[in-house]
Amino acid sequence: MADLLKLLLRVAEKAANVARVCRKEAPLFQLLVQEKTGVDKNKKFVQDFKTLADVVIQEMIRHDVGAQFPEMIDHIHGEESNKFENGLGESVIVTVCGTEKETAALLATVLDGDQTAATLLAHAIHQDAKLTLTDTGTDDLHIPLSPSDLGIWIDPIDATSQYIEGREEAAAEGRLCPSGLQCALVLIGVYLRATGEPVMGVINQPFNHKDPTGWKGKHFWGVSCGNIKACSVLRPKDRPAETTAAGGPGLSVVMSSSEKQTVKEALAPLCGPDRLMYASGAGYKILCVILGLADVYVLSEGSTFKWDSCGPHALLRALGGGMVDLKECLHSSGSSHCQGGHQDQGELTYHQPHTESTGADHWANQGGLVAYLNCQILHRVIGELKGKF
Repeated sequence: MADLLKLLLRVAEKAANVARVCRKEAPLFQLLVQEKTGVDKNKKFVQDFKTLADVVIQEMIRHDVGAQFPEMIDHIHGEESNKFENGLGESVIVTVCGTEKETAALLATVLDGDQTAATLLAHAIHQDAKLTLTDTGTDDLHIPLSPSDLGIWIDPIDATSQYIEGREEAAAEGRLCPSGLQCALVLIGVYLRATGEPVMGVINQPFNHKDPTGWKGKHFWGVSCGNIKACSVLRPKDRPAETTAAGGPGLSVVMSSSEKQTVKEALAPLCGPDRLMYASGAGYKILCVILGLADVYVLSEGSTFKWDSCGPHALLRALGGGMVDLKECLHSSGSSHCQGGHQDQGELTYHQPHTESTGADHWANQGGLVAYLNCQILHRVIGELKGKF
């Protein structure tokens, strides 16, 4: 299954290139924005967007993975509906065709006959990714998994609102970026169909940094399968977790600026000055924990989904951490323990929908979540939040 990981790295880079192409010219980008409505709308945001870039990326990944691993094609899931409406009110099912010319013709129907835009997108979709895999460490991986046992979650562009706004914000070394293009990520997660356990993840940050030739990306990957743990990121060094009252630096917690005030107030005593931090995008906040820019990510709302968390969750597990259902942990009557670095209960899984819900909520992480690398820090955070909201 190292071949699957290499493929996911390549398709994620292709996806990142599509995202960059769609941002190059503002007039083109304006053509690509559609507002989500009805059951596809994420209730957390006043305005949420679906872009053609989202749909194109998702279908491109589905196409490329299905071509190499046909036994997985019916188990590749994404955030977006691939139905798009053009200016004439016509519904078009967006797919990747067999040739670049055919894909361009299909996209032209979405783009009201704009052949230039359609040709540009089709070229990006069918172009091989220029990604050097020699330094990824994937060649030595022997992963005892069969494609027929696996499913995939895709978030084609996480933090779509940041991608659309397109703000270019610089972050100081060792600090997170609160908002802007750097928060927009391509997320691909692989899970076991039988148990829902996340076993492989790829994160591509299309707008990691800018040089004179334009935006450059960066990719991250992780594998967590039984005793096999491998990651492109080194685990950050554990720090002493003193509270500010003890004179230590305190924990660093990242959350949404719209998080409940009661949660912010409950966690503030654990955090030193400027260590209760805010950032955009669920995937980016989890990446901040992976990179050691924050100790934990806390979310009390059920406003993230399986496609947001599956890929990053695999990287956390590869580094000895995990991601738990906050509500389940808060309501647990007994004391929980760490098993191999992971929480022994409440870990998120990815194979079962909420049958009583509709639309996007079918696959929501309804109990909120906590992403962590250090199990002891997780327990402290849960302890502070119990009974507070």
